[in-house]
Amino acid sequence: MSNTNGDFNPFDPTGMLKGMRDANMDAWSKMMVQLVNTDAYAESTGAMLDAWLTASGPFQKILEDSMAKTLAQLNLPSRDEVTRIAERLTNIEMRLDDLDAKLDEVLRPSHTGEN
Repeated sequence: MSNTNGDFNPFDPTGMLKGMRDANMDAWSKMMVQLVNTDAYAESTGAMLDAWLTASGPFQKILEDSMAKTLAQLNLPSRDEVTRIAERLTNIEMRLDDLDAKLDEVLRPSHTGEN
């Protein structure tokens, strides 16, 4: 272990190992920061991502189709069906709010005329 003033203690093997580990981690950290900040790294990462997305597209379509068939066999709604129902319910709610507002407008003058 190091002394309080930071001097090396040769009789502390764990302190020496910790120091070596810390130095190694610092070196790796600096090297990785330099590597990741290069244009070549960005281009290669972008190329790998494009290739992966291109290759995974057909598999995604197969998975979606098989999931839709499975849900249909289990008499469960698909994501699209749930989304459509949610949109319709939102539309109904908005229309009810509009009707409520119009009803309030129609009833308001009759109450003010009585007073």
